[in-house]
Amino acid sequence: MLLSKCNLSSIQKIALYETKNSFYLIGSNVTLTSFRVLRIVRSEPKELNIINDEKEYTQQEVREMVKAIDSEGNDTSKKHGVSNITKIVSAFGIIGFVRFLEGYYIVVVTKRRRVAVIGHHTIYKVEDSSMIYIPNESVRIFHPDEQRYVKMFQSIDLSSNFYFSYSYDLTSTLQINVIRSEGFEKKPHRRFIWNSHLLQKFQDTIHPSWLLFFIHGFVGQSNISIYGRSTYITLIARRSSKYAGTRFLKRGTNFNGDVANEVETEQIVHDCSSSTLSRECLSSFVQLRGSVPCHWSQDISKIVPKPTIAVDLSDPYVETAAAHFRDLLERYGAPIFILNLVKKREKKKHESTLSEELQSSVAYLNQFLSSNDAIHYINFDMARKNKRYECMSTKRETKIDEFKYFSKKSNVISRLADIANYAITKTGIFRSKTPNDDRSSEKATTKSLQTGIIRTNCVDCLDRTNTAQFSLGKCALGHQLHHLGLLEAPQLEFDTDCVRMLEELYEDHGDTLALQYGGSQLVHRVKTYRKTAPWTSQGNDIMQTLSRYYSNTFSDQEKQQAINLFLGLFVPEEGRSPIWEVPTDYYIHHIQTRIFKHDKKVISHWWGDGDKYKNPNDCTDQTEDDVKSQFDVYDDFYRPSELSLLSEVYGYQVSHSVRDFMPHFTTDFSPFSIRIRPGRRKEEAGYKNQTKNPSLSGHCSTQSSASSSGTSSDDEDSISRRSLTPVVKRDENKKIISKQFFQKTENVYGLVYKYPIKNLATYKRY
Repeated sequence: MLLSKCNLSSIQKIALYETKNSFYLIGSNVTLTSFRVLRIVRSEPKELNIINDEKEYTQQEVREMVKAIDSEGNDTSKKHGVSNITKIVSAFGIIGFVRFLEGYYIVVVTKRRRVAVIGHHTIYKVEDSSMIYIPNESVRIFHPDEQRYVKMFQSIDLSSNFYFSYSYDLTSTLQINVIRSEGFEKKPHRRFIWNSHLLQKFQDTIHPSWLLFFIHGFVGQSNISIYGRSTYITLIARRSSKYAGTRFLKRGTNFNGDVANEVETEQIVHDCSSSTLSRECLSSFVQLRGSVPCHWSQDISKIVPKPTIAVDLSDPYVETAAAHFRDLLERYGAPIFILNLVKKREKKKHESTLSEELQSSVAYLNQFLSSNDAIHYINFDMARKNKRYECMSTKRETKIDEFKYFSKKSNVISRLADIANYAITKTGIFRSKTPNDDRSSEKATTKSLQTGIIRTNCVDCLDRTNTAQFSLGKCALGHQLHHLGLLEAPQLEFDTDCVRMLEELYEDHGDTLALQYGGSQLVHRVKTYRKTAPWTSQGNDIMQTLSRYYSNTFSDQEKQQAINLFLGLFVPEEGRSPIWEVPTDYYIHHIQTRIFKHDKKVISHWWGDGDKYKNPNDCTDQTEDDVKSQFDVYDDFYRPSELSLLSEVYGYQVSHSVRDFMPHFTTDFSPFSIRIRPGRRKEEAGYKNQTKNPSLSGHCSTQSSASSSGTSSDDEDSISRRSLTPVVKRDENKKIISKQFFQKTENVYGLVYKYPIKNLATYKRY
């Protein structure tokens, strides 16, 4: 069912051969039964000349081709026994081609690691890459600035959180992928492709099976064992390549409505008890984070902890914010929820400037919409967590009475849970089917779709935002497990193995994005707002603050220049000032300031022409030409042609609720039972042993080795847990529906197991 017709790339193994005049890329599928060949001419000093061979070869034909190329060498090489063709590198995919001031380079993936599976589709993380110069040295034209550009380009560490898949479109949500699998395939979402510039020169001239699209962000996966039944929780964060950059240098939005630090986070629950895709049970929930959509910045010329926030451009008709929300309506539909975590009241005005701008923008845009389509705005000041917060309803008037039930609790997490429950019931979640759907009934083909999006922001979109997104994810997970029939009621409690695992996933997710954008890990975590963090964590918070401050002060400028170069926003040219001499990149990201173009859109119809918004789940505009070749996910997932050790199978490496979170010597094996662990010494030990986020060093915490090393501050060390006897509280409302899922073998297979009463010696012998 899932993506049965989707294929982004069927070439998984590449051998790069070199001759004096050409490069030959010989690509094959995973079983080495089908081959394709690309030839790159090396005699062009500054042009990329790729000859695409449309023929599909067998293994024997490829061997004969290599021998034929080798035999074309000159007499001198033959006399001295020198081969005319040399294998340079083995790779797993092409990232792209790039040119600075000399000739082109080819960038390929040389090492990969499996980090997640969705159905039978595998997601890989780039572990290592290689950058190879194409032109022959005899035609090379040297330039003094070339090596500096190469070094700057390579400072974007491709082994740090770049992900790809051969058969699954990582740039799109599960909901869109499942819908496309039943019709025709559409092109991937360009917003989340980070190698788009590198593919620009050759993607229209070669066979689609060579193309790989890479996302940048975070992918983590954990296994919840529900009485032995495996359910995978996958977290995918896609960083937008539009208006991307570092913390202080990219604030607000550009004129196209692309906001800084925009990340789409998708939480997928996958019941993998079935081995066929047609019977898979899938569910997903999508949320968004991004900067406040107005023109604002912070002056970092003065080295101060909190640079002054300034609104740089007046926008009386809110055209920039309208462009941003119009894009959200086209991508996700309505309703749009804005969860604004920025301070609203301050003694000295600072963050509240952004709250005023955002609230006034939403109020202006909502006056042109009906109450059903209007933007929901919720202002929740997490810094003033013990006081009431204010909400603006979907209607034009502000009716705080509709949200009274939010304000009765003083705990931040409780209030966030109330907001999450309210918003998720409006947007819904996606689920493909339930385990009890009859395949012959109409119910089996019906789906629950998510329409709308919850958009969270604070000033930096880091610490507070990640805690709020965890609260939304926790609420959504309860609904997902309930829809899949694994929970009686759609609610999850803290201090359960399931929620502890989800909290670790979101902390890895937050640490990774914070390091990419802010230069340090999270400073304030979920435990900070639950008031369960031990006092020893304060030292760690101070160190993370100093690390972030140092990064923002001394290294952000170089990182921003590297991002602009990698994404193709700045293209080096002969006679043009090099990127390190350009005083600001403002005009690169705000092209409209250089080219005046009057837009005649009616301001009162800011959502666009025609309908208010396009149905984000509509795939009817696809044509037969969009369908690509079939991809054999079975061979990719099971690898029947390879010899593999059981201990190296991915299922043994992923973080497991029983092995990594469930206390030893317990009599309650449910991951949804509340476990009260006595004492605080174990949690404090977790903070002392806390190390750098492993997902950025190439070893994701979803592996068992990382899970037992104390990377999560909420997890006791593995030795202490063995001697821990927990006090277990059982919640009768959250018990598993065992009769529904775990039937007797007699009912399923017609077999009855009995204790042997004869020939016991035979049993003992074997």
